[in-house]
Amino acid sequence: MHGTTIVALRRDGRAAMAGDGQVTLGETHTIVKAKARKVRRIYHGRVLAGFAGSVADAFTLFDKFEGRLEESRGNLMRAAVELAKEWRTDRVLRRLEALLLVLDQERLLLLSGNGEVIEPDEPLLAVGSGGAYALAAARALLRHTSLDARAIAEEALRITAGICVFTNDEIVVEEIGG
Repeated sequence: MHGTTIVALRRDGRAAMAGDGQVTLGETHTIVKAKARKVRRIYHGRVLAGFAGSVADAFTLFDKFEGRLEESRGNLMRAAVELAKEWRTDRVLRRLEALLLVLDQERLLLLSGNGEVIEPDEPLLAVGSGGAYALAAARALLRHTSLDARAIAEEALRITAGICVFTNDEIVVEEIGG
């Protein structure tokens, strides 16, 4: 299962993450679910996490990441680095095919199975099949409007849904801060 778009950003003390609801299956790219929830609040509602890639793999990673957050008492960077190390070295985890976006009020990170923890130069990231479209739309909205983080995340996904066949307009937005 694959085919999704997640966009996350911070603006004016608020952080938002949005994901579409489409799940596709197999080489025929059959839509099997339209209202999947790929964005979650974790760690007592203070961290947002979203995924692109295999659904089952992502749920495994969500659980592992939340455990690492608990161990690090909510330190997002420490939890991300520890999960990336484990993900890269563990024989079972290494086969997982998913990307995680995680953010709190101070940091926004991309975690991959290659052991990468990437913090962008701008407070904006997007992943998934429509990630490039969502990134471009959100970047333009961030630079040229006064919309808040939530509105930018939602509108970026609406724009992406009009372009990318793997992104639908069943959008879930979560927000923290302010």
